[in-house]
This record gives sequence, C-alpha cells and structure tokens, in this order.
Amino acid sequence: MAVQLATDADFAQILNDNDRVVVKYFADWCGACKMFAPKYKRVSNEEGYSDVVFLEVNAEHSPEARKAAGVDNLPFLASFKGGALAEGSAASKEEYLRKLIDLTA
Repeated sequence: MAVQLATDADFAQILNDNDRVVVKYFADWCGACKMFAPKYKRVSNEEGYSDVVFLEVNAEHSPEARKAAGVDNLPFLASFKGGALAEGSAASKEEYLRKLIDLTA
C-alpha cells in the first residue's frame, strides 16, 4: 500500500477508519528521516502488509498528530490499533518497524 501523508486535519479520521495504522513522523530538516524513508516505503509495499495503513506525518506541521504518539525525537515510529496508540519510539530501524506492525495484528 502506498504511504499516505497525513496532517492534523485528517489524522484522527484515518485512525478511526482503519484498524491497523503505522506512522512515521518526520521533519524536512531531519537527515535520518530522509535516510529511513526508502525503507519505510519498501516495507509498506510488501504484500503481507496490505491491510496496514502506512502514514507519514510532518511533526512540525501537525502538533495534534504528534501529541497522539508522544513524539519526542525524530524520526519517530508509532503503531495504532483500533485508533489507540499501541507503541511508539524514536527509531529508524527496519526491525523496529516490523515489530510495530506485528503489534497491530
């Protein structure tokens, strides 16, 4: 599934409309965020994750979405199950991303 860009305007609605959501929080100035982006996109396109919604949120422009996951550093990954935060942490490792996806199962 393609990665969707979400903002404060649609973030809560996306969480409410989808059972399994994984979010990557980033900022335009964040080098580690840019380096992790291709891995995030590649994982999002894997067939086994077709029922997971993958979001990207610019943490500087979406304070409400940032608050929903307790973002304290970037890049920050978070998973939501049934609209509620399952887990989140500042990370840019593919292994941690896969762990978050498994938490939404």
